[in-house]
Parts: sequence; structure tokens; C-alpha cells
Amino acid sequence: MKKALIIGAGPAGLTAAYELLKKADDIEVVVFEESECMGGISKTVTYKGNRMDMGGHRFFSKIPEVNEWWDSILPMQGSPAYDDIKLERSVALTPNGPDPEKEDRVMLKRPRVSRIFFEHKFFDYPISLKWETFKNMGLLTDIHVFFSYLFSVVHKREEKSLEDFYINRFGKKLYSMFFEHYTENLWGRHPSGIDPSWGAQRAKGLSVMAILKDMFGKLLPGKKNRKVETSLIEEFKYPKLGPGQLWDVTAEEITKMGGTILKNHRVVGVVKDANNHLTGVTYEHDGITETMNGDYVISSMPIKDLVAGMNDVPQDMAAIAAGLPYRDYLTLGVLVPKLNLKNKTKRKTIGNIIPDNWVYVHDRSVAMGRFQVYNNWSPYMVKDIENTVWIGLEYFCNEGDQYWNMSEEEFAKMAISEMVSIGLIDSPDVVIDYHEERVKKAYPAYFDTYDHIDDLTAYLSSIDNLYCVGRNGQHRYNNLDHSMCTSFETVKNIMSGTTDKSNIWSVNTEKEYHEEDKKNEIE
Repeated sequence: MKKALIIGAGPAGLTAAYELLKKADDIEVVVFEESECMGGISKTVTYKGNRMDMGGHRFFSKIPEVNEWWDSILPMQGSPAYDDIKLERSVALTPNGPDPEKEDRVMLKRPRVSRIFFEHKFFDYPISLKWETFKNMGLLTDIHVFFSYLFSVVHKREEKSLEDFYINRFGKKLYSMFFEHYTENLWGRHPSGIDPSWGAQRAKGLSVMAILKDMFGKLLPGKKNRKVETSLIEEFKYPKLGPGQLWDVTAEEITKMGGTILKNHRVVGVVKDANNHLTGVTYEHDGITETMNGDYVISSMPIKDLVAGMNDVPQDMAAIAAGLPYRDYLTLGVLVPKLNLKNKTKRKTIGNIIPDNWVYVHDRSVAMGRFQVYNNWSPYMVKDIENTVWIGLEYFCNEGDQYWNMSEEEFAKMAISEMVSIGLIDSPDVVIDYHEERVKKAYPAYFDTYDHIDDLTAYLSSIDNLYCVGRNGQHRYNNLDHSMCTSFETVKNIMSGTTDKSNIWSVNTEKEYHEEDKKNEIE
């Protein structure tokens, strides 16, 4: 029997393990996970009965195979959730689906609300051209935005950077208000120093013209054929107990099918023979270093670490991998009785809190990047949803910098003071409790040696039994569904004996890859 060694128990790694066990009878599957938790950066952390979603994960895909996969693990709800019942809110239900009030293994349908908080005011995300937006910006700013955009239409910049990308689509004024600071805060690098391909992936279909077409398209004669962009969805799927629940259940299924998941086993190297063929992986556990042999290696670990732990790597390839940048982040879960922010929307919520899943903070006076409102992801994320608001404050940083090196108490004091300064709460005294979580290498970045990523990809693809999957495994800012697709393609290759890896690396590189579904077109 052959053996597949899978590095990482995040979405890509667990998807690969599950698919191999479902489709191959002659392959033993072993998953190595350096932590105690399943899900990687999609894990859910529980603190005193309150659950934290690391980064916020919307489950939405136009890829039928992904949706069917999710439904097989966590079926869609057949009865309303707690807040839907409490608020008498209608929600689409699946016939014979599980009741979230009685069962845990269930996926909920949740409304998507995500806005920008700028100068103590809410703006739509993405920016929409409606009266509230113009009112919030003020007349002089409105005029500036208008002429700035017209100038960008006439004078297109050569897109050498992410800054060029955004200015060409929104004009310099909107760029300076809603993109420049947030992007620099997220990446630790000014947009002028970031590759424009990041924007091409994360802002598909978004521009002032796209927004105008979206607003006024129905008034125009003729057939409409506007593609639905994933950034603009109105609702999404979400596991009852947070995204980590999906991967916890998947891990249970893997074990039932005979797979092995080794927790607290950190892979530190991969062993390559003289024929450029991998023979196994080296891992650490309880202070002991050992090697396990295998026939296939599926890696979702960061490329930087993968190559650093590989023997006989050409010097130029090693240099590219060593120079790949990442962004880490800190999250502070904060429990409060209420938020000062008023719900001025038409959406009903328990306690009439703001309805947002997460909010992008564009205020230049604070370091906070986003905050999540866990109450709105799922009512089951909060222990006492009737009397408390459980939010997550997110700070982007680099491992070892001033934020990363703060103690939990220092970080909490700083973050809670920023909550006060931007008006989320009146005083630190109202905070009931808090909890910090750290996430390493959450965001693969598109600068420094990333310019040579294609050369490194070609080298890794030349190793016949190595398969790189997922966000960090490919150093690509993939969404959840695309990370899973890299594993779908990997398993197909293993099953068919195909050594060409182009199908795996092509996932999410083209705008049209799996994005277009005729059923999702608006006529």
C-alpha cells in the first residue's frame, strides 16, 4: 500500500486527506499538524463559552463540487436558528435539514453585512454611490471624488503597482480615503510597493463603473448579463459553531475512514533523493525528531518553510523562497454589555446591535484594521447573546514587531483604548472580559521576491511526487473554496498518475476560473 504524507490540517490539507480516503483504496493517509487544533487559520477558538472566528470566514462558492462537499459534511438548516426565531426573521430552509436548535452538525444561512467605518461614520463595502454615501462625505468631498474619478478615466496609469490598480478604478480621492491607509495597515507596505495582481484577485469586478452599472443597469433596455461577484453576495453559509466546526467534523470523518491525524507534530523538513523525488518528511514531537517515509507529499505549509526544510535546493530557488513575505495578525476578543454604535439599518438584530459581520476600520488615528461582531456570524457563537456583545478586534502585524511582542495585558489595554477613541464603547471599565489569539503567516504577500514566484513554482512542480496546496502552500491569497480546489485537483492527479501540476497551480489564477456559473447570471 502506498502512503500519502499531508502537511497541515487546515482546509487544503484536510480536504486532500478526505478526498484520498474516499477515492483510493490503496493509499494510507497521514496528516501532520503542528498544533492541537484543526482548520489552520480557519479554526474556531472557544473562550469561556464564547467562540472566535480567526479572520472571519464566509462560506460562499460558485463551484458546485465545493458546495456539495460542504453539504455532505454539514447539511443546510431545515429549521430557523435562534435569532431567526427571536426576531421572526424569514430564512431559506432546506427540506428535511437539521434543526440548529436541536443539532450541532448543521450549516446556517446568514445575511452578509460588511461596512467601512471612517471618521465615525459607516460607508458601504464595497463603496456604493447612494445618498447616504454622499451625505457622509460632504459636498466638497463629493465634488472632489467626482472630478478625481473623471481624471482617472481619461488618464489611465500604467499598472505597475496596487496603487495604480486602485486609482485607475476609483480615482485618486476615493483611493486615498478607502484604500491607501487600510492597505498599508494590512500589508505593512504602501500600495505603491505591492504587485497589482493582488488587487486583480481581491477586487474582481469592483470599480466606480461597475457600481454605476449595478445601480442603473435595470433602467437600461436590452438583456442584462452581469456576473455575480463573490465580493457582492447578500448571504452566505456558516457552520453553527464557527468555521472550525467544519474541519473538526472533517477530521472525525478522516479518522473513521482509517486516516491518521498526528496533532502537535511539526514538520521541519522534507527528504529528497538524488533523482529529485521525495522519500519522506521529518517532524518534531515531544522534543524528538523523526522521519516518516511516504510515496506522496501534499504540502499546505508555507513555501518559505517547505523549501527551507528541503535538501539540495538550488541556491537561486532557496533565495526566492526565503524572501517571500507574509503578514501575521493579532485578534482580541472583547466581551461588552453593548456597543455605542447605533443600528440605523432596516435589519433586525438581537439587542438592536449593528448587523455587521465585520467592519473595516479606515480611521488613520488607530492601528485597528477590522473588528468582527461574532453575534451576527451565528447566535451560537456567543454564550449570552441576549445580554452581551462579543467582538474581535483585528490587528495586522509582523511576527516579532512591537505589536507581536506585547504581552496580552499590554495588547488588550492598547486595543480597548482604541475602542474608546473611535466610539465603540465609553470606557475600558465596561469591558467584561477579553482574550487574545495570534495567527502566524495568515496572509501571503505579493512583494519582495514574489516577482519570481513563477520560477519557484516551476521548480517545485518538477518534483514529481510533491503537491503544493492551499493559501500558504501556493503563496497565493486564495479564498476557502479555491484552497479546497487545489486539493481536489491534486487528488485527481494522484488517482490518474498525472505528473503535470499545471491544473493545481492554475486554480484562482484566471478571473474566469470557476467564477462563472450560468445559473448565477442575472437576466
